[in-house]
Amino acid sequence: MASSWSLIKRSRTLIHHKKKLAFLGIGSAPTFSSSSSSPFMKRPCAASAPYINNHFRFLRRFESTKAEAAQLELQHYVTDDDDNNQKRVPCYRVLDDNGMPMKYSNYVQISKEMAVKMYSDMVTLQTMDSIFYEVQRQGRISFYLTSMGEEAVNIASAAALSFDDVILPQYREPGVLLWRGFTLQQFVDQLFGNTSDLGKGRQMPIHYGSNKHNYFTVSSPIA
Repeated sequence: MASSWSLIKRSRTLIHHKKKLAFLGIGSAPTFSSSSSSPFMKRPCAASAPYINNHFRFLRRFESTKAEAAQLELQHYVTDDDDNNQKRVPCYRVLDDNGMPMKYSNYVQISKEMAVKMYSDMVTLQTMDSIFYEVQRQGRISFYLTSMGEEAVNIASAAALSFDDVILPQYREPGVLLWRGFTLQQFVDQLFGNTSDLGKGRQMPIHYGSNKHNYFTVSSPIA
């Protein structure tokens, strides 16, 4: 039974790829023998051998091409000079490929108070996202996008900047506002577009903005 099922899957795979490879002009269309005892399949006959061989030859060539392209792309990325022979900006790293602190990094240990605030804001951001996402799914607000998985990017980048630095955000970066003191009530005001909303209800939900916090109003077109 297992052997028959394996043959069925192989036959279906060949049938699935027939049109694709025929469109590319690779191989010849397979023909099938009606002598199979299985009611679910017909066995490929000898005439389909060129098609099968070309099929797997094409797959190997495709995989090889992908590997070569990836290797070339990686080599271009790690080179010191680009096409204009300009020195690339070095990448700042704290951890090596094994997750260990870099030996020659100029990393400075943050204080316990700073670490606790960063962690607290990440948890608050995730909790806020969970609540407001459910609110949107209930139809209470029209639009919402979460920052799930990007909490550390939000908070760490905000912590590394000074308050005077101006932020031009996209709509998955409310953690920067949270870090700078934007209250949960102010988030609610914007999402519902009520009378306390700083944008006077003229923006879509999650399109936050605050002059006080040097945070440009979010724009939907990211580019």
